[in-house]
Amino acid sequence: MPYLSLSVDLEGRDPTAAEDACFAAGALAVTLTDAVDDAILEPAPGELRLWPRTVLQVLFDADTAGSAAVLQLATVLALPTSAIRVERIEDKVWEREWLKDFHSMRFGRRLWIVPRHEEPPAQAEAVVVRLDPGLAFGTGTHPSTALCLTWLDNHLLAGQRVIDYGCGSGVLAIAAARLGAAQVDCYDIDPQAAIATRDNAADNAVASQLVLHETPQTLPRDADVLVANIISGILCELQPHFRTLLRPGARLVLAGILEEQVASVIEAYRPWITLAPWAQREGWSALSGQRGADA
Repeated sequence: MPYLSLSVDLEGRDPTAAEDACFAAGALAVTLTDAVDDAILEPAPGELRLWPRTVLQVLFDADTAGSAAVLQLATVLALPTSAIRVERIEDKVWEREWLKDFHSMRFGRRLWIVPRHEEPPAQAEAVVVRLDPGLAFGTGTHPSTALCLTWLDNHLLAGQRVIDYGCGSGVLAIAAARLGAAQVDCYDIDPQAAIATRDNAADNAVASQLVLHETPQTLPRDADVLVANIISGILCELQPHFRTLLRPGARLVLAGILEEQVASVIEAYRPWITLAPWAQREGWSALSGQRGADA
């Protein structure tokens, strides 16, 4: 089915009223995006925080909508029709389109993330993770994920037991298994993550090494390494729980932290572990530390 895409800069108009009017006019989807790249960081639960300048993008069925949809949107927003950008879009499997730009990447000395549509590198020492993220987060393209993958390549020891908290596509868990972890326990709040992780683990022949948990309460309490690539606020909330999951001497790796948030995360974990920045990339930091014998 082809679509008619209408987009307009709201210029301070009420986005909720505009969205409601679009659906009333038969819109199939409405998206609000940033007009000028103003960052919005970690809104509170249930909070809808928008940008100072917001662009409204609306999709209609092109076979049933036409100039009338443009005129109706212009009327609702009290704008001339010339202010509305109109584009006809042919139907595609949109959640797969971006994979065309997803290519093989190396992390550290030997770890490679390779999409299913590419051939793995012809290197004897290469440790390859074949990946299809599905609808879950995690490909290695985000700086936080890249930092975690590089840490695993540099520091993970064969035979260790790993927890991947917030596993997304399973990329960190599978990388750990491919690097020699004896067992990797995975948890994510998103049910799509379990599907993607299970499928990717099977594709990489490490399904027997991965254990998927439906709740965080069933995670083991004697892990050698815990990796969590989430956001700083959630990481701070989880610190008491993470303390119960790591044996003395175990390593903790945290990512998803902006450089200006590093101090607050370090302070949250100070009661039982000393964390320090391990590496930074594009404004993001990864922290790591080792739990003491009596922590």
